[in-house]
Amino acid sequence: MRASSVVLLPHAPSSVAVARKRLSSELVASGVFESVVDDASVIISELLSNALRHARPLPSGQIRVSWTRRDDLLEVEVSDGGAMTEPRRGPGTLSSLGGRGLGIVEALSEGWGVRHDNGSTTVWAVLRAPHLAGANGSMPPSAAHAVLPEAGGPTGPAEVPDADLCGGTRRGAASSTRAYPA
Repeated sequence: MRASSVVLLPHAPSSVAVARKRLSSELVASGVFESVVDDASVIISELLSNALRHARPLPSGQIRVSWTRRDDLLEVEVSDGGAMTEPRRGPGTLSSLGGRGLGIVEALSEGWGVRHDNGSTTVWAVLRAPHLAGANGSMPPSAAHAVLPEAGGPTGPAEVPDADLCGGTRRGAASSTRAYPA
């Protein structure tokens, strides 16, 4: 199954709540586990907040937020007009007032990265988004709080069904050309 949405939002703090609500409602409606919906909402909030704080809007004066779901993978993206610096994970010390956003994204996602296209900068993150569907396509009540298995558990790393889902490389402790942990 492939589903996607693109939302153009004003370059304003109020856009964070709008993006979270839209993403959450679409994921819940498609039967994604509640814990994954929560993680995706935090990720989109962090990416959008960083774009609003550090980057210029797109030439239209807006910021583009999008998400694509392919099978059990969800990619969320925030595109802006770029900044003077490259998005990177900060140290996020206990005494700092900021700098933890991309560390949070890294912790909640399978991978994240940065892409530059025609004057825009896109920061993306991918997370596993398994879902349960009942006979009528709705999520059974017991699935709302189900515990997700660890990715790459005892049998080794999970296979990536759609390696082209991500348009960049993983950022983090071990940088590689793959978008997923080895």
